[in-house]
Amino acid sequence: MTARSDRSLVIRQLTGGIAGREILRGVDLEVGPGEVHALMGPNGSGKSTLAHVLMGRPGYAATGGSAHLGPHDLLALPTWQRARAGLFLVPQYPTEVPGVSLEAAMAAALEPLEDGVVEGRLVGTRPAGLSLAGALGAEAGRVGLEARLLGRPLNVDLSGGEKKRNETVQLAVARPAIAVLDEVDSGLDIDALRQVARRVAAAREEWGLGVLAITHYRRLLDELVPDQVHVFSAGRIVETGGPELAETLERTGYAGYEPVPED
Repeated sequence: MTARSDRSLVIRQLTGGIAGREILRGVDLEVGPGEVHALMGPNGSGKSTLAHVLMGRPGYAATGGSAHLGPHDLLALPTWQRARAGLFLVPQYPTEVPGVSLEAAMAAALEPLEDGVVEGRLVGTRPAGLSLAGALGAEAGRVGLEARLLGRPLNVDLSGGEKKRNETVQLAVARPAIAVLDEVDSGLDIDALRQVARRVAAAREEWGLGVLAITHYRRLLDELVPDQVHVFSAGRIVETGGPELAETLERTGYAGYEPVPED
């Protein structure tokens, strides 16, 4: 693991959930610049809940512990400020936003911050000489998203795979410090998976992107090679290992990881 920096995601004893139900039961995790951490576990173990609590999705809340991105206390910020601080979520089911174009959404996301909103923004900047439209077009080409789809309202009338490619385009243009990928591989065929995973992997070198990849399958990790693999069960990390742990899980499943008993 690399040395910690002001671009690291540091989670300590995080608890929380939805509608008064505690799902996260003391999550400890650190993701540094350029690192890929894979989070694997059975359905219902709380993996997506962790993503939603970190991003501040309505209805989800932390009840204890902490989550910091560099100097920023994420749990103290509204969702849009968490994004401005450098956290990016590719959701399992991207939302359609009728009436709002991709370019308009990205222009709003990247506009200069007002003084006092979030100091020390961790988001990167576009390569010199590229307009926003040019950057979107270039990134669409890298992940195989047809240029004609860029003119549609955000994620509207796109297939599941096209939505995931579209979200990856947004990630690449926004250049966040940390990306949480919530089953980005679902809905992708082999070619699309390879393009998306390789784009995310390249971002590690281009601007030091740190990645928390939530997945059920090793096929994503064949392209987006993790530094560490974590097994998530009953709301907490119960084992950590290298890439070989994902291979073991593919063979054996999660039968050996007993849920934590209810209090």
